[in-house]
Amino acid sequence: MTNTTNSPTADVRNDSDQLRFPDGFLWGAATAAYQIEGAANEDGRGPSIWDTFSHTPGRVVEGHTGDVACDHYHRFREDVRLMAELGLKAYRFSIAWPRIQPTGSGPVNQAGLDFYQRLVDELLTYGIEPWVTLYHWDLPQPLEDAGGWPARDTAARFAEYARIVHEALSDRVQYWTTLNEPWCSAFLGYGSGAHAPGRQESVAAVRAAHHLMLGHGLAVQAMRAHRPDRQYGVTLNLYAVSPQTDSAGDADAARRIDGLANRFFLDPILKGAYPEDVVEDLRGVTDFGHVHDGDLEIISSPLSMLGINYYSRYVVAAPSDEQPAEPYWRAPSCWPGSEHIRFVTRGLPVTDMNWEIDAPGLVEVLQRVHREYPPLPLYITENGAAFVDEVVDGEVDDPDRVAYLDAHLRACHEVIRSGVPLRGYFAWSLMDNFEWAWGYTKRFGMVYVDYENQKRIPKSSAKWYAEVIRRNALTAQ
Repeated sequence: MTNTTNSPTADVRNDSDQLRFPDGFLWGAATAAYQIEGAANEDGRGPSIWDTFSHTPGRVVEGHTGDVACDHYHRFREDVRLMAELGLKAYRFSIAWPRIQPTGSGPVNQAGLDFYQRLVDELLTYGIEPWVTLYHWDLPQPLEDAGGWPARDTAARFAEYARIVHEALSDRVQYWTTLNEPWCSAFLGYGSGAHAPGRQESVAAVRAAHHLMLGHGLAVQAMRAHRPDRQYGVTLNLYAVSPQTDSAGDADAARRIDGLANRFFLDPILKGAYPEDVVEDLRGVTDFGHVHDGDLEIISSPLSMLGINYYSRYVVAAPSDEQPAEPYWRAPSCWPGSEHIRFVTRGLPVTDMNWEIDAPGLVEVLQRVHREYPPLPLYITENGAAFVDEVVDGEVDDPDRVAYLDAHLRACHEVIRSGVPLRGYFAWSLMDNFEWAWGYTKRFGMVYVDYENQKRIPKSSAKWYAEVIRRNALTAQ
């Protein structure tokens, strides 16, 4: 099921002094439960894999955890008022599965559901559209103990959880995203071990990817059966991928990384089949016996929209003559079957994450999805940058973040004018937060958070973004 009404090119235009976005373009900001909520041991919440991971010495920079984070659980009303002051039209947040089902299955923790009921009601009071993400990486620890995402049963448990949340909130929530960035959950969580649960098993990573997508499809089916009038999608982190040179080896490197990063998820979800070349690349890792008859039909259940998270481009190359291939192949990797590929930099400006800033890559990603896959409304569900921010005289000036957001919004405007059905943009992130394995050492927020006293300070980027929303336009250059 696709939504083809309200064409985004109908009223986008270039005035002499501004680049206007279509009327009704959805302006938002995004967060994730474990990164902001805190209250890790309150009101019946159970442990997640990120609680376990962050409390394991050596896993997170400086031993940081999400136990308190931004204390959003207690301060959500203050945070929603801040969203309203910025003029946000939508807020993308995730539900903490361990708050709803502390063991990942079975009885519902009503106190957990009540929190999200209050949050949704508060958002609607201020005219802010709630946009729910059901899974942003915080798998209940008991499910991991039973095998985690590499175990097929986890997909069924996810669909059950999705049904519970949907029945509680779908009377007020229009937009539903199943998964956030399943590539990260699978290949960082079970491949390289850089993310929770910290396993380094290539076979498990590939199985996890499949079961994440299976859980997505089962959840979409369950929710649509309950409310066919709602909007259902998934969020994928997609990359423009370029070879370093025009050599055959570098071209194959780009094919491999594009396959695992992009097509391994886009193709099953939107076309109902795994890309044959990627399956062949993975033959040395798995025989795909975990894929059962009928799985791909479930995974490709029709969607209403697709969320795209974009941060940078990958530039890749074949192994060099100096590269010691054997030890490199054996190292834990988030690229199973393609561990030998080199990732290279081009000397472009970078963010505090050391990610090259490449707004044209966003144009490539959006146009490619529109060109190569079935027509579907698209949303940028995350886009943003970490920089080193300082409070000076009670203010936080972050011109680099303003420049980053401005460049990527210009890319959005360009693709809308080219006919891509881009319907909205969610800046990452509303506020500084727990940046996964980097703890509190990286700041992505448009709002500065002083973690000692939980004071919120809107940065200059927040004020800039508020003005973009107010005008529904960028200043022409």
